[in-house]
Amino acid sequence: MAIPTAQTETRTLVTSGSDRNRRFVASTAGRHRRRIGSHVLLIVMAIYFVIPIWWLFVASTKSTGALFSSPAFWFDDPAQFFTNVAGLFEHQGGIYWRWLANSFFYAFVSGIGATVVAVLAGYGFAKYSFRGRGLMFAMILGSVMVPLTALVIPTFMLLSQYGLINTAWAVILPSLLNPFGVYLMRVYTQDSVPDELLDAARIDGAGEWRTFTTIVVPLLRPAIVTVLLLSIVGTWNNFFLPLAVLTSPDTLPVTVGLNRWLALSNAGAGGEQVWNLITTGAFISVLPLLLSFLFLQRYWQGGLTLGSVK
Repeated sequence: MAIPTAQTETRTLVTSGSDRNRRFVASTAGRHRRRIGSHVLLIVMAIYFVIPIWWLFVASTKSTGALFSSPAFWFDDPAQFFTNVAGLFEHQGGIYWRWLANSFFYAFVSGIGATVVAVLAGYGFAKYSFRGRGLMFAMILGSVMVPLTALVIPTFMLLSQYGLINTAWAVILPSLLNPFGVYLMRVYTQDSVPDELLDAARIDGAGEWRTFTTIVVPLLRPAIVTVLLLSIVGTWNNFFLPLAVLTSPDTLPVTVGLNRWLALSNAGAGGEQVWNLITTGAFISVLPLLLSFLFLQRYWQGGLTLGSVK
């Protein structure tokens, strides 16, 4: 039997150490390659989503003729942007101002109302037991799968019976129910509001409403802001419902109003070619949504209940 010597043991330790170093280097290189691949994918996706916004910004700096003759993704005359904005707010007596105000009104009233309904319903489904809870929540989940366009005609007929066609209520009332918002609030409430906190508040003598407003609502702030933004964006971008229930130009949102200008430009009625105003109006209508996401994204922070229960 061979007896290991000190030299043999030293050679063995050096060999095993070299193997560990090689495995460590290979693992580090693999993580580095995966990190580079993730960054490349994120950059490609960012470019994909930014390109339409960039084109809209560039198009808003062009005249109608330059829209069809100059490069699509580069400027023709940046000073033309201010001319387009001035023409936009003066065209047809400045009706674009009215359309923009209507969009703000519909979006924020509907968004706030839908958020209130979603928060109350989601909290009720998550923390209260009552007869038929599972069936009602299943119906809400099922309604998420129903296309909104399929509900426009029944909604129109229902609203017409109550004389609400061509009024603000025709847009606001159908937008108050956000099934996905209810689902999101229920799931977030189950994970972020421990039952121990509610029991402790009740033991201290707090009523249900006080418990909800002082303890639950602060914990749900990230989800509330998310549902609020999704509801506002959904109402702001809604096109088919206002198109079906609104007829007066003074009640139209900016989406349907710009579509009317688009139809006139396509038809060439009376020399009405306002492609530059359409692109400028579309770009301005996008800015409030971009600013809302930028300023409210800091509220989308999770883990607010971390450490609240020991």
